Amino acid sequence: MNNIFIISKLIIKKKLKILSDSEKDQLKQFNKDYPFSKNIDFEKITQKFTDYSKVDKNKAWESLLTKMEVHKTEKTKPIFLLSWFKYAAMIVLFIGLGYFYQQGYFTKQTTLIIPSEQITLELDSGEIKVIDDHNSTSILDTKGRIVGNQKGNKLIYTNDSEDELLVYNTVTVPYGKRLEIQLSDGTKVNINAGSSLRFPVKFLKGESRQVFLKGEAYFDVVKDTEHPFMVNADELNIKVLGTKFNLSSYPEDENIKAVLVEGSVVAYKNTDHHLSNEATHLKPNFGAILDKNSKLIQVKQMDVAASTAWMEGKLVLQEVEFKDMLKKLERQYNVVFINNNKSLESRYFTAKFDIEDIYQVVKSLSLSGNFTYKFNKNTIIINP
Repeated sequence: MNNIFIISKLIIKKKLKILSDSEKDQLKQFNKDYPFSKNIDFEKITQKFTDYSKVDKNKAWESLLTKMEVHKTEKTKPIFLLSWFKYAAMIVLFIGLGYFYQQGYFTKQTTLIIPSEQITLELDSGEIKVIDDHNSTSILDTKGRIVGNQKGNKLIYTNDSEDELLVYNTVTVPYGKRLEIQLSDGTKVNINAGSSLRFPVKFLKGESRQVFLKGEAYFDVVKDTEHPFMVNADELNIKVLGTKFNLSSYPEDENIKAVLVEGSVVAYKNTDHHLSNEATHLKPNFGAILDKNSKLIQVKQMDVAASTAWMEGKLVLQEVEFKDMLKKLERQYNVVFINNNKSLESRYFTAKFDIEDIYQVVKSLSLSGNFTYKFNKNTIIINP
């Protein structure tokens, strides 16, 4: 019996890819002596956990031992002993699987394994530094001088740099993370997941304060009438003196959207000038939406709270198309969706999530959208 338990455990560990070298040799030798172990249908066994929970394991084992004793007294041929040995091993596998399941070895098949990605800072020299949002450190330029500090998920740049040339840094925030950065002029920028911001280490006197955004960020701009603050977001530019606004410009989205919280901004296409007749002046609680296909800018009244909820880790969906909703979820939770339910593509969803994890979110959406789903590593597969 002990041998059966040992070999069964080795078979399970092999399938889970956690065998040590010595265990591999032990199992290899066993396979030479008893080739049947290669033919055990591991996947079929794992699908029987519901039935397994109802099995009286002690009774099944005792019954098997009784039958084996009978065959021993009848001088069973080796092939029959081998057969019973196989069934014994299968039962022990069944019991052993329950143990491994309880120990968490099967979590990767039933839950998400979300990659741990890091925020990075690219210096002007091209050197890339990893920002550990659990630590604090100084930010140095190419000459070893301190130009800023990192405190957790915040970067704070000083205005002490002696450089009189524009030197740029680029911060990149992966899916599932957010970052706050204070620029050298005191302007604060909250950067959303899946975004990057290219900015000068120090703004120069007599020059516009210009930064470049890919993705989404919330700007709280320090007022400086002599040095306008300008954000380039692909095909849309934003010019301000001092104000608060949210700007979303993900490459995969069909539009670029700027929402004004307070103050005033001018939105204009990168082919135009901020003084042209095509420039759009926004008032608080209004947004400028640039359609990437038509190249037209539309002004609409916006829900500011919904547009900026991401800064508090919230997700507010207001009549959002299903495919766009999945993009938002991918960014916020660092997961991947595969949609095999084409009937959902034309549907719109309204929902609000606060402290819910991705499991609760998908479960809630599946109930309202009437679809099924399953997890596979960091992927969520949606089915009818």
